[in-house]
Amino acid sequence: MTALPLLEVRDLTVEFATRRGTVQAVRRVDVAVARGETVGIVGESGSGKSVTSYAVMRILDRAGRIAGGSVTFSGVDLRAAGERQMRDLRGREVSMIFQNPRSALNPIRKVGHQIEDVLRRHAQAGSGDARARAVAALEQVRIARAAERYHAYPFALSGGMCQRVVIALALACRPQLLIADEPTTGLDVTTQKAIMDLVAELTRARGMATILITHDLGLAAAYCDRVVVMEQGRVVEAAAAETLFRAPAHAYTRRLVRATPRPGIGLRDLLPEPAPEAAPLPAGAGVVPGEPLLTVTGLAKDYAGGGTAPLLRRLLGRGRAGAAPAPVRAVDGISFAVRRGESVGLVGESGCGKSTTSTMVMRLLDPSAGSIVFRGEDIGAVPAARFARHPLRPRIQMVFQDPTDALNPRWTAARAIADPLLRFGTTRAVRPRCEELARRVGLPAALLDRFPHQLSGGQKARVGIARAIATNPDLLILDEPTAALDVSVQAVVLNLLADLKRDLGMSYLFVSHDLHVVRLLCDRVIVMRAGAIVEEGSAAEVLERPKAAYTRELIAAIPHPPAASPSPA
Repeated sequence: MTALPLLEVRDLTVEFATRRGTVQAVRRVDVAVARGETVGIVGESGSGKSVTSYAVMRILDRAGRIAGGSVTFSGVDLRAAGERQMRDLRGREVSMIFQNPRSALNPIRKVGHQIEDVLRRHAQAGSGDARARAVAALEQVRIARAAERYHAYPFALSGGMCQRVVIALALACRPQLLIADEPTTGLDVTTQKAIMDLVAELTRARGMATILITHDLGLAAAYCDRVVVMEQGRVVEAAAAETLFRAPAHAYTRRLVRATPRPGIGLRDLLPEPAPEAAPLPAGAGVVPGEPLLTVTGLAKDYAGGGTAPLLRRLLGRGRAGAAPAPVRAVDGISFAVRRGESVGLVGESGCGKSTTSTMVMRLLDPSAGSIVFRGEDIGAVPAARFARHPLRPRIQMVFQDPTDALNPRWTAARAIADPLLRFGTTRAVRPRCEELARRVGLPAALLDRFPHQLSGGQKARVGIARAIATNPDLLILDEPTAALDVSVQAVVLNLLADLKRDLGMSYLFVSHDLHVVRLLCDRVIVMRAGAIVEEGSAAEVLERPKAAYTRELIAAIPHPPAASPSPA
């Protein structure tokens, strides 16, 4: 690197004051980013990736402080900068895409107005052109019907759509440095590729520097010039992306690379040290024999047009007269089955109807038409409000996509895991059962008495999985269950799910945009687009020899790291 870096972090140390004393979250970290360069920071939850970025932005919480080192941006010492100067820099010169898009957006303000707020705050637009600039920002991140979405509230948008709005906010003022903290976690593979291609294009065209914080090593390999690997607050390896993935020098890096799903490997291959006695697990080896457990026929769901925004306008006293919007068909008469002991993947882009389908099967949402037959009974005929006390409710459970929203913030992890046990009549030995479930999903027993805000995203996801399997269900619906997990934890959880399926005869309806994971875990795959099924078959047929052009497009968009060189003996 010949030119001076745009951002230079040297010997950065960050401490947090806790009840048990001072904790060093970041220890003497060095990171430099040049104009036009993309640097990836990878590592597991708790490695210090996000804390490093918060220190650069000077947005650490009250308990945190920069205890040592320097942070220099474009010649400005950010440690010495006053808060007024930092407010001017944030958003205009240095911008950030936060990991949780819903918490980053104001829930009672239109997304278009929120983009306008940023533009006006930094004098990038006036009253005459603010709206047009906001709509253009939404169009830039590939939001369909951007002029219409300008008026939407965050809660009326999908998680992936909210993520794109947050990216539009971050890019609106054309910053010099973009810090992207897990920017594509909630996006499907084609949207992820479109967004990352856009960020890469803007980085080149504007001479912008980008820091990509991610646990997706495939994404880092595809889009980063250099990669920094962090473990327990320290940098353990830093190198050019090609060099690091083909010949990782540090044992921790090798473990991360090994745990990353990619073509040509099985589930056991993801583990750092597969047990010799463990039974081999085939990757999508075909349909598992068994009678149908779940049969869905002609399933459809219509939503009244306008979503929840008209209701909010009435609550805020801003209702307006007009014709009722046309209904929207989210799921369009689909039919499929899940056999006993079988894992079926449901894939497709955001908005294709896969989450709506899984929510109806779970009986949290009533279908507009069709039947849902589970264990010989049409549970689709039972209203969702009454199914909570139905005898079949313990036999069908769900792991939700957002682990934070899925947990009661006032309950400890143990109480959350115990909830289905208590709800369905179990009163004895609840704590031992919770501890057993925690062990099965890799959650340390010491964390059971913590509240959700005291857990990392991956730890909260593990609590959700433990809660879902507490009643030993016949059918487990998994809605992006590993999206928030580190690759090494994901490897453990995927192997756990495969073991449960094999040992307990559980069946899975696996909703995911990660086709590498679907390939490893699922026997059959269903591909959805615009509420309809476009392709269905065994995992090998659909993912290796796809017939539909749309399926081929999904597969082509999957990033994965290059194959590592054999480790020296």
